[in-house]
Amino acid sequence: MNIVFIGGGNMANALIGGLAARATSPSRISVVEPVEAQRAALSGRFAGLEACPTADDCRGLGGADVVVLAVKPQQMRDALRPVVPFLGASSPVVLSIAAGLRLADIARWLAGYPRLVRAMPNTPALIREGIAAMYASPAVDARGRSLAEDVLRAGGDVVWVEDEAMLDAATGVSGSGPAYVFYFLEALERAAHELGFDAAVARQLAYRTFDGAIALAKASDHAPAALRAQVTSRGGTTERAIESMQQDRVADAIVSAVKAATQRAAELGDVLGKD
Repeated sequence: MNIVFIGGGNMANALIGGLAARATSPSRISVVEPVEAQRAALSGRFAGLEACPTADDCRGLGGADVVVLAVKPQQMRDALRPVVPFLGASSPVVLSIAAGLRLADIARWLAGYPRLVRAMPNTPALIREGIAAMYASPAVDARGRSLAEDVLRAGGDVVWVEDEAMLDAATGVSGSGPAYVFYFLEALERAAHELGFDAAVARQLAYRTFDGAIALAKASDHAPAALRAQVTSRGGTTERAIESMQQDRVADAIVSAVKAATQRAAELGDVLGKD
């Protein structure tokens, strides 16, 4: 598989690293990246990779199987214009990992090119522990879907959705989700510190508790609610804490936050797709 990345930022670096770790030769990967320092870093890290300042300088574009759009949404329209002439050569799958941008807008900016896939990865892909939701336009066949999925699996797991609007929901749940986890960790660490632990121990207690709970949940067949019930003894300390959270409607607040992020994702799609 020959892959071209338009943009060489953090997510592109993460996916290229994952692809290389899964035996994709860097010689089969090209990156169009205008910033010289980023091109140099990519070339230094991945021997054999083609790093180009412009699409016109990129030999790989003419024979690409997948073109990954990895620039910021606000830069996408300008970044796509020079790519259009190369798409007829090999009819690649064009995979967008730009948040918010809808396929109808990307297709318009690519002069109607139909073989498009859109994905919403998240930042744990930087350490190959991410998850990406994916949606393919009807013009993408099974092989095209498989090629796009192979690229995203370099950063972790993938799930497919059959309605593009569900990518806004995925943004609310998993795209923004790492920030919710960090927010909880921040609060747990703060509580430990306020109860007398020094900063290092407070962080260790918070992080290791979270690590262990996630590992236990993944190893169990039980739903989170059942696991919570198992460790919540009647009249005990955990019950008191859960009652406090329920009185403060913490679960409802989390659900509302996810829905707010989902709504904002839809709003950004409206704004970013404007000509």
